Amino acid sequence: MVVRSAAAAQEQEPPVVFDAPFTDPAAWAVGRTSAYPEDGRNPADNKLDQIGPAYGPTADGVFHARRAPAGLWYTDLVSTEYAPGGFELLPGDEVSATCTVFATRGAWPALWTWGRDTAPGRPQPGHGEVDLFEYHPTNPRLLELSNHVRAAGFAADDTVTPGVPFRLRVVLGEANVSWSVDGTEVFADGRGVGPHWRAWPVVNISVAAGRWGHLPPEPGVDELHWQCTGLEVRRPAALGRGSG
Repeated sequence: MVVRSAAAAQEQEPPVVFDAPFTDPAAWAVGRTSAYPEDGRNPADNKLDQIGPAYGPTADGVFHARRAPAGLWYTDLVSTEYAPGGFELLPGDEVSATCTVFATRGAWPALWTWGRDTAPGRPQPGHGEVDLFEYHPTNPRLLELSNHVRAAGFAADDTVTPGVPFRLRVVLGEANVSWSVDGTEVFADGRGVGPHWRAWPVVNISVAAGRWGHLPPEPGVDELHWQCTGLEVRRPAALGRGSG
């Protein structure tokens, strides 16, 4: 049996290609994604969100939602899509982040991807969306994990504890997307994203409107939040490709 040192194991990890803080305007665009209609609202997806350039996370990665007029909520969102750097994920990339969610009704934290159109202007399959995780307090220990590119998903119950940080790692392989929490694999879809997939990372908080069993916030609650820190993307050197 060969025993490797911790230093040797670290040397074998793929290099980090993206780890910009959310406050870096060259890396992240605040309140913009083509996944939402132009007005920054998305009621068709059961969301009370109102996104915009004024609604971004704090320097320590806290994403807030605050009550707004007309039954809406100002919801924090960042994406690399419209940022000057324009970073895109590629097949084989590994995304990691430390997340803390809270069981406050109506909160809808998510870390996900959204893909650019193909050359003829048609959307990628599933719009390039992979939900690295979604969380709803109606199931306080469960993470929703979904691959919309090749139709796979899993409800990972007994995986997280509200208020306790967890380390998420997702490997976005061509033939398999795998999700791990705190070093333990919880789902491998055996489907992958294919060889030509490319997508922007998106981090946000939404507010549930009440459909699909996801209850809206309770009356009198005016603010929701969750936290995402240490987000990084590693890319195997063998890929040898940029993200432009």
